[in-house]
Amino acid sequence: MTKNLLLIFTRNPQLGKCKTRLAATIGDEKALEVYKFLLTHTATLAKDVTAKKQVWYSEEIWTNDVWNDSVFDKKLQKGNDLGERMAKAFKDGFSAGFKRIIIIGSDMYDLNTADIDKAFDCLQNSDFVVGGAEDGGYYLLGMKRLHAKIFENKKWGTATVLTDTLTDLKDEKVFLTETRNDVDIYEDISEIDTFQPFIKHIKHDAKTIR
Repeated sequence: MTKNLLLIFTRNPQLGKCKTRLAATIGDEKALEVYKFLLTHTATLAKDVTAKKQVWYSEEIWTNDVWNDSVFDKKLQKGNDLGERMAKAFKDGFSAGFKRIIIIGSDMYDLNTADIDKAFDCLQNSDFVVGGAEDGGYYLLGMKRLHAKIFENKKWGTATVLTDTLTDLKDEKVFLTETRNDVDIYEDISEIDTFQPFIKHIKHDAKTIR
């Protein structure tokens, strides 16, 4: 059995409940379409990663969805905040015998299979691997042993998460991967060709106003 475990945290794609900051600009329906596109992208890149894969749902476990039941083990997030939920997923993974565990979200367009395989490789010589996001958070976190402190006392969803996490890891052997951009607001996708079909109504309206 592979000793690598990939955790994927995801929200159930429901109208009005995902990508709310993006929805503030492009509307709930288009934001849901974008999120479903990102889910498909993440499922596609994750299926070929050299690791066992688990997808952790925010609300309830779904079957026959974008996450192929034969590829992904399905779990339900539990905890009062994101930190508690991630800590539980890591703890369960280590208890199950995995030696290297990485967590990602499901809203990263700027990510591919090779990036994650490389991050697992980095855990051969480092105890932790962190991929910082341009908004001050992180899009990837990996470790060879549970470090509970990094999941505590964080203002999740803010620009201080990465800095605070690295402060907690200041005495550890950490590998930092490339900074990447996740998708949270309109500006994150406005200039990317792939997303133009989802936002053409916004650009059309802008031209009309001018």
